[in-house]
Amino acid sequence: MDEHHGARAGARVVLVAAMASGQGKTTVTAALARRLVRMGKRVRVFKCGPDFIDPLLLERACGSPVYNLDLWMVGLDECRRRLGEAAREADAILVEGVMGLYDGTPSAADLAREFNIPVLAVLDASAMAQTAGAVAQGLRDYGPVQLAGVLANRIASPGHAAMVKASLRDIPLIGSLPRQEKKLPERHLGLVVPGELPKVEEMLDAVAEQIDLDDAAWEALPILPPSPAQVVTPAQPLAGRTIAIARDPAFVFVYPANAELLQQMGARLVYFAPMDDEPVPPDADAIYLPGGYPELHGPALEAATQWRASIRDAHARGVPIVAECGGMMAIADGLTDKQGQRWQMAGLVQGEVVMQPRVSGLGLHAMPTAQGELRGHTFHYSLMDSSLQPQGHTIKQNGGAQGEAIYRLGTLTASYFHAYFPSNPEAAAALFLGAAR
Repeated sequence: MDEHHGARAGARVVLVAAMASGQGKTTVTAALARRLVRMGKRVRVFKCGPDFIDPLLLERACGSPVYNLDLWMVGLDECRRRLGEAAREADAILVEGVMGLYDGTPSAADLAREFNIPVLAVLDASAMAQTAGAVAQGLRDYGPVQLAGVLANRIASPGHAAMVKASLRDIPLIGSLPRQEKKLPERHLGLVVPGELPKVEEMLDAVAEQIDLDDAAWEALPILPPSPAQVVTPAQPLAGRTIAIARDPAFVFVYPANAELLQQMGARLVYFAPMDDEPVPPDADAIYLPGGYPELHGPALEAATQWRASIRDAHARGVPIVAECGGMMAIADGLTDKQGQRWQMAGLVQGEVVMQPRVSGLGLHAMPTAQGELRGHTFHYSLMDSSLQPQGHTIKQNGGAQGEAIYRLGTLTASYFHAYFPSNPEAAAALFLGAAR
């Protein structure tokens, strides 16, 4: 690190929020990140709340792993540590909000207030002009939050931008973005996986060029001071153990913090691709089947006979297996996609998975374990019909009602629940040691 950067006071920081989903938060955050990178700045991006898809795109935009921030799932101390670490390393920090600014408990606004992060409000101005000022003032004053300014999205012309700017009164218009001819296509869990977009880099560069940024307004943003470095040295219950993680277009949903923690706890991580009919690595002491899109890859998974036999063999040998959401779907007896076509899966968990026309499970959940509560979330568009008796259920964070079924079969733990391992490292380690009871 050069002297100039070594003496830096911190990073400019904003939380990119909106009045609702669908306003263009992810596109604006990605465009702003890529624009700042092209200006020679080091950029770190975070995603508020539980999410896998948006971080994949934002990682491509900024060139660094994108971690999640959530006051409940990640926790106050871990959020503070992550932000402080980013302020030591970067010139700019962007935090993409979730849903609307005040939606959820905790909300993006709660996170912004907790860490004194100013909010950059993304307004979809495609069907409004002067009313933008009323929306911006409402977003600012309802909480209230510290509003850094507005970024007007889907602007039709310079005249349109001028009307929006005049309506904001004392709120700065930090930037604007014209309507996009080429949208990043969407899928039932959000944006598509960036690896599936052949021209994603060109799209990011194009949208970065189109963003009209008021450099003076950007430079007026407050600086988040770096916190002293905290050395985190978790216990090493997984020392000497190899964990095999499924990774291909059907298995993509892994929190970066989860993989990082497994390594910090001593595990060696290896990856394999079931869709390419790669078997479970023979030296695996435990297996992690994360979520993803098995329903979009039924033919490949049905044809992967070597992978299917290897996961059944590993289970028969008592290898601990953790299967989350899509990972559980891929080891059921069968999976019926949205077109009504049934595909043979690995047949480890007795049951049939059927895709549904609308969301079947959504929200923050906690899984009770012998080591205490393991926090995470659920978001799925399928239902599992199994003859197996659940060994327990997750608990919904909002209200404490019964959540997702947890199936245990020998050393296999399977559920629609996505666990955030750093919320309880001891419980996470127990899953991969086959000791979570």
